[in-house]
Amino acid sequence: MIVRSKPNLLGILFSLKGSIAKRIALRSLLVTLLASMIVLVETLHPAYFSKVNATPFTLLGLSLSIFMSFRNNACYDRWWEGRKQLGQMIIEVRSLIRETQVLGDRPERADLLRGVCGFAHGLVARLRREDEAQAIQPWMRVDANHPNAPDSVLQSLGSGFSELARRGVISDWRYTQLETRLVGLSQVQASCERIKHTPLPFPYTLLLHRTIYLFCILLPFAMAEPLGWLTPVFTAIVSYTFFGLDEIGDDLEDPFGFDENDLPCNALVRTLEREILAALGETDLPPALEPVDYVLS
Repeated sequence: MIVRSKPNLLGILFSLKGSIAKRIALRSLLVTLLASMIVLVETLHPAYFSKVNATPFTLLGLSLSIFMSFRNNACYDRWWEGRKQLGQMIIEVRSLIRETQVLGDRPERADLLRGVCGFAHGLVARLRREDEAQAIQPWMRVDANHPNAPDSVLQSLGSGFSELARRGVISDWRYTQLETRLVGLSQVQASCERIKHTPLPFPYTLLLHRTIYLFCILLPFAMAEPLGWLTPVFTAIVSYTFFGLDEIGDDLEDPFGFDENDLPCNALVRTLEREILAALGETDLPPALEPVDYVLS
């Protein structure tokens, strides 16, 4: 995720970090070169373009803009929903830390809280299609062959709480409260998996991609006669806008990846890691993650 203050005018014009300009540069350049060729043909053979009317392109551009705004809103909702779920995970873990204070300095508390930290690491690894078991191993033992390692951690934590209640270490009411926190973490995992594994309908996205390319390729034919050699300039601006919005939508559709504009999953998990270790009395805490070249991972 990009973390920086609002740039000034020069920063807005020339900043590339976090911009999608690099990813759409080739497409925009090709469309601009095509527009230049069309203007050259129009200059040499103006009769070819005398009957081209720009009105259909105006209507198509307006419809396409509305269509893209709906898709980008849907993609941003996915990004924001992912951030809310990771925030809910932090709330549940902090509540768990407070509610396990009843255990005092018992070794069971350290094992349980380290397991919670392992769950957070495993969930992020699962969402990023990494090795879940390897991410959890530094915090607790886990079956490497389990199909859902983060959920196996929650099952182990639930068994631990049940054992504490059976031995009378915690009351039934406290057990219910702790189990509620585990349910909340399970809901967070399910919600994040829903976002990860349920993309926007493919025909919806495919239709938009095709229409954008057709519009940007055909637009110079309508602008060549009235604008002349200004056509490549306006084509570059329009293609940058449409290709850029399309690319931003693709970027936000999966908010748990490694792109510059994805959620800072590592930083959020590091926050939980530091707070859990501090709650266990450790003072040599890992440093909080800071943005590197404006990117917080």
